Amino acid sequence: MNNMPVVKLGIVAVSRDCFPMSLSSERRSAVVKAFKGDIYECPTTVENEIHMRTALKQLKEEKCNALVVYLGNFGPETAETLLAKEFHGPVMFVAASEESGDKLLDDRGDAYCGMLNASYNLKLRNIKAYIPEYPVGTPSEVAAMIEDFLPIARTVIGLNNLKIISFGPRPQDFLACNAPIKQLYHLGVEIEENSELDLFEAFNHHADDPRIPAIVESMEKELGDGNQKPEILPKLAQYELTLLDWIEAHKGSRDYVAIAGKCWPAFQTQFGFVPCYVNSRLTDRGIPVSCEVDIYGALSEFIGTVISQDTVTLLDINNTVPKDMYEGDIKGKYTYTHKDTFMGFHCGNTAASKLAQHVMKYQKIMARNLPQEVTQGTLEGDIIPGDITFFRLQSTADAQLKAYVAEGEVLPVASRSFGSIGVFAIPEMGRFYRHVLIEKNYPHHGAVAFGHFGKTLFEVFQYLGVEDIGFNQPKGMLYPTENPFSTK
Repeated sequence: MNNMPVVKLGIVAVSRDCFPMSLSSERRSAVVKAFKGDIYECPTTVENEIHMRTALKQLKEEKCNALVVYLGNFGPETAETLLAKEFHGPVMFVAASEESGDKLLDDRGDAYCGMLNASYNLKLRNIKAYIPEYPVGTPSEVAAMIEDFLPIARTVIGLNNLKIISFGPRPQDFLACNAPIKQLYHLGVEIEENSELDLFEAFNHHADDPRIPAIVESMEKELGDGNQKPEILPKLAQYELTLLDWIEAHKGSRDYVAIAGKCWPAFQTQFGFVPCYVNSRLTDRGIPVSCEVDIYGALSEFIGTVISQDTVTLLDINNTVPKDMYEGDIKGKYTYTHKDTFMGFHCGNTAASKLAQHVMKYQKIMARNLPQEVTQGTLEGDIIPGDITFFRLQSTADAQLKAYVAEGEVLPVASRSFGSIGVFAIPEMGRFYRHVLIEKNYPHHGAVAFGHFGKTLFEVFQYLGVEDIGFNQPKGMLYPTENPFSTK
């Protein structure tokens, strides 16, 4: 994957002038020694604004793009918060715990107290910073907190350098995926909205592109025995090259790209295929492509890709698991109730690497109204079983950011259906479905990361300023809108 940032981390110790500077400096070195990754140990310990400027210069020279502000003692409230403000990148605040009862006279640091004032000053100056759940610790504990900060920093850097490229308005009757783009700019994301006519023109210019045979060969190798529509591969390869060339020509000043593409109703009849398989291939390379011009779906996919450093997918929260299927395949084998289960589906956009078996064929739903030959190009198969995180970052109709995160799993249960599909189980999904997804007007699309990443996603959304973050609350923890009498 080459569509995500690399974090160059720096750590700066800060010191209040009534404490020995050596206390912070020595404690900083102990943290660096305990941290197993690559981190630049800034030699300047910041006690005042002059030191802050020196430290910033050193961080810039080392090309650091993420910063740990370490309170080795109480810390200077002005200098340490200005350091965060002027760094212009993701910042974390952590503090040192005391080492020994024998050192509480001359070597007591009081960083436990200093962290309170640091947080107050950050709020006064409207500065975003990541503060861990319990931000005070020994060198090894602080090193573990820094490890947790890395995917958060990577995501923030990525969003500040992301462009979402969209093609066409959302299809009729898909207003649920339509959301104001204003919040994208608040997140630091750029967007380029295009007509599907622009895309169609670019596609036609790629006819007989000499690179097509190599792409076809790559597709044949990936599909193997699942290549049920070999005749459509040249057109799919032409389309893949069109998107890749568009990205290079249009990403401008941005380093990273996601695409919100259109796939119906006129796409099939004009292009002569559906783009699902190509979308899955780009997503597998770290360039998320959402369906149905779902801009915030593409944004969510990008966030999941950067956090997990793995392929993600975008699925409909689609249909219930039939009762006989639950009774025969799930009940008694797993602890989930029937309402904890559902089926996640999309026409065929999930990467081959995330399907237990895959076939490239025609799109069943579209073929109900169109000639089958123009619906070819979808990738079908059951999604691999294992841990997942279902999540979405969304703007409301009145341009307020909100998000949800729910951890669960894909069960090793045959779907008996079509498309890219899986049988999902999320604890207390029924209540979550009603009191988060429905109550807060989320669309049917959700991003899926393959693994449990709820902790990091929650922290990322908090860092971004999202105040409404829903999750699948455990039994006994009522949602604000939940009827307490209905649980009896």
